[in-house]
Amino acid sequence: MSVEEKFRLVRSIGEECIQEDELLNLLTKKPQPICYDGFEPSGRMHIAQGVMKAISVNKLTSAGCKVKIWVADWFAQLNNKMGGDLKKIQTVGRYLIEIWIAVGMRTERVEFLWSSEEINARADEYWPLVMDIARRNKLPRIMRCCQIMGRSEQDELTAAQILYPCMQCADIFFLKADICQLGMDQRKVNVLAREYCDDIKRKNKPIILSHHMLPGLQQGQEKMSKSDPSSAIYMEDEEAEVNVKIKKAYCPPKIVEGNPCLEYIKYIIFPWDKKFVVERSEANGGNKTFESYEELVADYEEGNLHPGDLKPSLSKAINKILQPVRNHFNKNANAQDLLKRVKGYRVTR
Repeated sequence: MSVEEKFRLVRSIGEECIQEDELLNLLTKKPQPICYDGFEPSGRMHIAQGVMKAISVNKLTSAGCKVKIWVADWFAQLNNKMGGDLKKIQTVGRYLIEIWIAVGMRTERVEFLWSSEEINARADEYWPLVMDIARRNKLPRIMRCCQIMGRSEQDELTAAQILYPCMQCADIFFLKADICQLGMDQRKVNVLAREYCDDIKRKNKPIILSHHMLPGLQQGQEKMSKSDPSSAIYMEDEEAEVNVKIKKAYCPPKIVEGNPCLEYIKYIIFPWDKKFVVERSEANGGNKTFESYEELVADYEEGNLHPGDLKPSLSKAINKILQPVRNHFNKNANAQDLLKRVKGYRVTR
């Protein structure tokens, strides 16, 4: 794969890239760049976290990158996920890894690192870094990062939640990341890491590759919510559950903007299948295979593709992607046990 091909593949992951020239330079000079991604084990996995992350990781490893996935168990505890119960958080972490492998994430160049283990093992390296970041930033700057925890500046934050952004910023350097591959909601702390580089006169800044955030399935839901089951497809949802959720999803005729069904097709189905197949009666135009999202949008805006035909086809495409996960959780006793326990946990903020 040429450098230009690697660049196009890696760049396609991000809705935003800071900065593109730095990314091209990195891919030109370093055969195996280190990409950092991370997650709080905080509940069941929805399709954006499951399928979109698998797609992104597979693109990165295909381009020669090494991906370090930070299982942020201590961070989930700081953020009061699972009521702050570390054992429950770690159970959720193992369940999430089980799903990624089942759905098709290629793990030859992927390393899952548990924050509690890594920080304890190299505490003398980690904590001075956290302290230096904290020392160089005023409290209002740190509080502007609270979006990374699903919080707002108006929330009453605990002292632990003030520590959290300093630690996440430190993670980037602790893991020796060249690229931060996280969601748009994590952008502020990644920018903080680049600002820290300016403070310490460090030339090589981490490149920020921020991926799109899928909305919830109901009208006006900017993002999926683990506390609202109707807002998202979960990775081990049964076929009938997927069908009902998509049938009830917001999908206004001829309107593309703010249409979650079209977003699912754009960010999940096309990257996964490279096409979208609509099955419908001859009276409604007959079956049609869309080779690009732009082609589908044109038909939808003109009214040539109706939500009544789009939704069943979307359900079928999603169910096809999720079937290997269902098969794994039906056949593997360890996976079954993990899912049973996670479903029994109460999601906390």
